[in-house]
Amino acid sequence: MEPWFFYALLSAVFAGAVAVLATAGMKGIDSTLATAIRVVMILPLTWAIVLWQGNLGKIAALSTRNWVFLGLSAVATGLSWLLYFKALALAGPSRVAPIDKSSLVFTVILALLFLGERPSLQTYIAAALVAAGVIVSALKFGPAT
Repeated sequence: MEPWFFYALLSAVFAGAVAVLATAGMKGIDSTLATAIRVVMILPLTWAIVLWQGNLGKIAALSTRNWVFLGLSAVATGLSWLLYFKALALAGPSRVAPIDKSSLVFTVILALLFLGERPSLQTYIAAALVAAGVIVSALKFGPAT
């Protein structure tokens, strides 16, 4: 198994756990507060890993472009988390997670438009199947009651 595939698979497992754990943890509290608490808790963990890997000194080598795009990525991450947690609070993981996975479709489109990536036919087929699955999921569940 390729290392990137192993990491991607573990990422998917943990992302699946996020939906369930966050829904359980948000009982009785505002979703924005829950997101803020999550951010505060992940900061020490992330910086501890940076220190453990010996990468702290590499901050000085970051270019303006690095900072700008990492900043934009942070804004996108924050908005994604806030909206995801709000959706989880309203509908629960089995309804929200399938829709959230349509991010693969948007990733393929955005990578094509902005990074010039040329996905394989298999990637286009996979994105189309995910899109179809999202549509089926949305039709199956319908509006919240």
